Amino acid sequence: MPKMKTNSSAKKRFKKNTNNKIKFTQGFRRHLLTKKTTKRKRALRKAAFIHAADHARVLRLLPN
Repeated sequence: MPKMKTNSSAKKRFKKNTNNKIKFTQGFRRHLLTKKTTKRKRALRKAAFIHAADHARVLRLLPN
């Protein structure tokens, strides 16, 4: 059976944690930032973890 390929876009966006949590950087910080509050922009700087409902779907994209 051939090896499963890792999804290229997923490997650029997600990192697996040691305890199998998946971390990603949040969006909405590229442009149109004047209408967003400083508090909101600061919160978007932090990395977040994938929601439990999406966990299995993202793991399928990252077989390794």
